Amino acid sequence: MQHIFSSAGGRTVVPYPGSDPRLLLTGGGTETAYEYRDRGGYRPIGSVAALADEVERSGLRGRGGAGFPFAVKVAGVRGGSRVGAGAPAGWTETVVVANGEEGEPASFKDRWLLRHRPHLVLDGLRLAAALVGARRGYVYVSDAEAARCVTAALEELGGGLPGGPEIIVMRVDPGYVAGEETAAVQAINGGPAKPTDKPPRPFEAGVAGLPTLVGNVETLANLPFVDRWGADAYRATGTALSPGTFLATVTAADRPPTLYELPHGLPFADLLALHGIAESAVRGALIGGYFTGLLDRSVLDLTLDHETLRRAGAGLGCGAIALLTTECPVAVAAGILNYFDRENAGQCGSCFNGTAAMAAVATALADGRAGGDDVQRLRRWSTVLRGRGACGTLDAACNTAAGLLGRFPDEVAAHLDTRCPDCAAGPATDRAPYRVEMEALL
Repeated sequence: MQHIFSSAGGRTVVPYPGSDPRLLLTGGGTETAYEYRDRGGYRPIGSVAALADEVERSGLRGRGGAGFPFAVKVAGVRGGSRVGAGAPAGWTETVVVANGEEGEPASFKDRWLLRHRPHLVLDGLRLAAALVGARRGYVYVSDAEAARCVTAALEELGGGLPGGPEIIVMRVDPGYVAGEETAAVQAINGGPAKPTDKPPRPFEAGVAGLPTLVGNVETLANLPFVDRWGADAYRATGTALSPGTFLATVTAADRPPTLYELPHGLPFADLLALHGIAESAVRGALIGGYFTGLLDRSVLDLTLDHETLRRAGAGLGCGAIALLTTECPVAVAAGILNYFDRENAGQCGSCFNGTAAMAAVATALADGRAGGDDVQRLRRWSTVLRGRGACGTLDAACNTAAGLLGRFPDEVAAHLDTRCPDCAAGPATDRAPYRVEMEALL
């Protein structure tokens, strides 16, 4: 049976057909504390050691971008923790952060979870705090409605989590780099929401200088399932190296953005069928959001899991999947590079100047004003600038340029000293391609 959460704009939230959703609701509105408890939430926390073992065996990976094993993060924070004076038994001087600052323009999964299932996220945060012995936790967001829903959820609980840490809702201005974990830590510490040099990493010295576990809200939302049903049940879906389900924001030019809960390992062609897009109509895709760059029609042969996409030179990232159909890849790449130029944190000269230079060439190429020398410069920059920024913005820009040049050489060649009809009618380079405006969906 296919469960559908509908909105005024049509299908907005769709669990995978024939499956019982773990993260998505099949009804509208915001889940209340009573409804969440009735579904088995906020269970008493038993043995923390047993929970840690189940989390490790589950193979849960981060949903914020890198797909890092969550149990490794937990172990790092536990290893650096220390017992503070007067700390209750089992609690240490550590901090947990639910990172809901969804800077990726083509994604709305985190905002949806915070707006519609705040108690699932809070329960996951409670369990994460138990894993590292934290007495304090933060919900870090920029979306005003998400902040309101989480605050209301805490008020339902009398102002705090049952058996959990003190929770503070922290709201910042939105930005592509604001969701980077060191940016979150710096903002909570009273500074700007911009990345800082590493080391130290947050697990070493984060909020108030304490070992800090920063977890994406979707990552944390998986913990109640693992706690209740165990690692084997969690692994019953997905692949050996990418177990469980994940949330995918899928956008295409002629379809409303849709949030799916999908099993890891799903063939890309099956997702197209679910979304109602013919394989013949697909020119390529952005997989994992803006960071990993463009893929061509070779994406049709891939499966949606970390290991397969990594071998293809891409990544699942935050699960944002934008389908290229009528759009010209040159115009899309130019739009993304201009977005990176605008969103630059302005902290690293190589990134500040490099993203601007790559954006200028890509824009000239889309407008039919670039020559062969410009393309060669873009190719060189996409290689030599990698790894020179404090955060991932410069690498993301390099990935975009390299993906365009390496996977769409015919389209690039066709733009030299001319402009294609698709670019003239495609997305403008002064706005972010495939940006999801969530308010339009509700």
